[in-house]
Amino acid sequence: MDSLPGDLVQDEPIFAPEAFNLTPQQAELTARARRFGKAVLAPRAAAYDREARFPIENFRDMHGEGLLRICVPEEDGGEGADFTTYCLTAAELGRYCGATALSWNMHVCSTLWSGLLSEDLEMPEEERAAHRARRAKHYARIVQDGKIYSQPFSEGGAAAAGAIAFGTEARPVEGGYLINGKKIFASLSGSADYYGILCTERVGEEAASRRNTLYLAVPADAPGVSVVGDWDPLGMRGTVSRTLLLKDVFVPEDAMLMPRGVYFQAAGRWPHMFMTLTPTYMGLAQAAYDFTVSYLRGELPGMPPVKRRMFPTKQIAVAEMRIMLEQTKALWFQAIREARPDPTREQVQRAYAAQFTVMENANALAAKAIRTCGGQAMLKSLPLERIYRDSRCGSLMLPWTAEICLDRLGRDTLYKPGEKDD
Repeated sequence: MDSLPGDLVQDEPIFAPEAFNLTPQQAELTARARRFGKAVLAPRAAAYDREARFPIENFRDMHGEGLLRICVPEEDGGEGADFTTYCLTAAELGRYCGATALSWNMHVCSTLWSGLLSEDLEMPEEERAAHRARRAKHYARIVQDGKIYSQPFSEGGAAAAGAIAFGTEARPVEGGYLINGKKIFASLSGSADYYGILCTERVGEEAASRRNTLYLAVPADAPGVSVVGDWDPLGMRGTVSRTLLLKDVFVPEDAMLMPRGVYFQAAGRWPHMFMTLTPTYMGLAQAAYDFTVSYLRGELPGMPPVKRRMFPTKQIAVAEMRIMLEQTKALWFQAIREARPDPTREQVQRAYAAQFTVMENANALAAKAIRTCGGQAMLKSLPLERIYRDSRCGSLMLPWTAEICLDRLGRDTLYKPGEKDD
């Protein structure tokens, strides 16, 4: 194991580079995330959770670590990480502070979708050149100035699940668009510098269509942007996901993060793009297991060195946790490695299965950890109680909630494309 400043020793990697055949870049970035997570994120996590305060200090430090630019292409000054590399790195951060990792995902997706995903999709070369020029401006803000982007998605209806068009609308005006709408559970609200708004372009009285989805970067200080409501949830409290209102907000045409129609194309052809919430919960699953082992071995920082490992019931519980963790890791790792445009039917079904498994098993492992470790483990001075609350939120998150994954997996298994009952 590598050494850390201050004589800290990093935890073992979730995915060992040799065992999982990681690339040199993946090994380096995940090691960087572990060092940063243990030294910076973990000591601050309890305060952010207790105060339901956005971890802005973590994001400022992430800029210095190069983590804000992880998926920015190398030619634009970033790390050039692909989908799998990002997921592996995010999982390592998630084991130290779930709220920071989940918020960071909202920022990174702004660069992942406008970068790697867009490059994989079809568009005229003239439009691609214009897109690259537009996104370079956004990337420069991140790379040079540490600007933070968010990705408000939910609206309280079926739009976030991809069933209908987004209710937030953008109407073309001279030089750009006027945006009106509302986003709920808008992570980073009040702290992001730019909000990446998914909205429906409307011209005249035409009907709203998912094909006309736009992805626009709205400056947080633009006239007509406001953040309202309280934020006091069960878990993921540091994400500060309050309601975002947009009233006659003007943005220029170069605010587009993806060209017109490309988001709709991506949603159909690059479905793994909706798995980017899972790395945080993969990290939380590992964190619940790590806590249990350290606690039973009497090696938990801040606790007396009392060993509780000699009881057969504890040993069996840890063995069961390890089996569940390894099952979760194996399925998830396979799914994120299969991310690509136009995946096979089997690969999409495996993505649904992996999403469901990670979101459910993270909380199951945390619940098992609480039962195995006993009453003292529930103290708020220790991280397990927070891990349990944070992990409970994953199954509820759109666009792929646990119920949506089950519904689609069952339907798509029993019905081939185009099949109907007589």
